[in-house]
Amino acid sequence: MAMAPSSGGGVQASPNVTPMIDVMLVLLIIFMVVTPALMAGFTATPPQAVNLKDHPEDANLDQVLGIDRDGKYYLNKKPIRTEDVGPMIKQIYDARTEDKILYLKADKGLDYSKILDAIDLAAKNGVRVTGMISEQKPGTISTVAGDTKAAEPVGKAPGGKP
Repeated sequence: MAMAPSSGGGVQASPNVTPMIDVMLVLLIIFMVVTPALMAGFTATPPQAVNLKDHPEDANLDQVLGIDRDGKYYLNKKPIRTEDVGPMIKQIYDARTEDKILYLKADKGLDYSKILDAIDLAAKNGVRVTGMISEQKPGTISTVAGDTKAAEPVGKAPGGKP
């Protein structure tokens, strides 16, 4: 006599995998959408601007950190060694109680990582705000009255009285 499998009402240990598969598919779709966005990063192109007001670099008030195309630093147009940048910025901004602004002027062809390094170095040494200086786009005119790069008013002779 052959034994027949019992069809009794015992408990069977077979997992229900349908909800697990649904969750895995949702996660797969989320990662397929998010991962390319994370990996792509972004391309930063420094802005070309129309200067609204001429801002002369005054060594007494404004501190300007310059970086040339070779990555050499200049503080207020004076060459400075790379290892001295941090201590000199710290010395200047520790003495200030207000106006902890540093202007950064960098060469257009400089790697953006060098600019970020300079901003990070400034922030670690007491600078609260870093402003970027750009050159005025050729052929543009300032819209601020009294600016040296503004258009001459109608009826006024250039550089003199009407």
